[in-house]
Amino acid sequence: MARIQSWEVSDAFWGKVEPLIPTPERDPNKTYKRRTGGGRKPIPPRKIFEAILYVLRTGCQWKALPKERFGSPSAIHTHFMHWMGAGFFVALWRAGLAEYDEMEGIAWRWQSIDGALLKAPLALQAVGRNPTDRGKKRKQAPSIDGRPWCPALNRRDRGQQA
Repeated sequence: MARIQSWEVSDAFWGKVEPLIPTPERDPNKTYKRRTGGGRKPIPPRKIFEAILYVLRTGCQWKALPKERFGSPSAIHTHFMHWMGAGFFVALWRAGLAEYDEMEGIAWRWQSIDGALLKAPLALQAVGRNPTDRGKKRKQAPSIDGRPWCPALNRRDRGQQA
């Protein structure tokens, strides 16, 4: 069997994913400028799904998708947003969980969550003072004669000489 890339979809996996993909529907109450089937040919759903997996797997930006392989990155992102709104990814997650539960079995009764909602107790000793607090005027030494600093002129107009 030929090795496939991590974002490529095998035929067996595609057979499980394809029924979950939402079908595009035209609104019967809306008037369209073009007739049905006009314009560019739509991107096949399998290629859209592979492009989404490519972004998830590689961590690249949507605009960095290889256009030669997947087509228009903005069109792929539009399909992603529509599929997400239609609940495709939730349905895919649930189907995957159900299949894994049948194969391996999930211990639904015993679950564990770990988390902390407190600041680290020794963080201040390890890190030190906040660097933005250095050099504040209130912490500076007073002037030599002990008087507070103030400007020599209380007010000066623009045309007035100093």
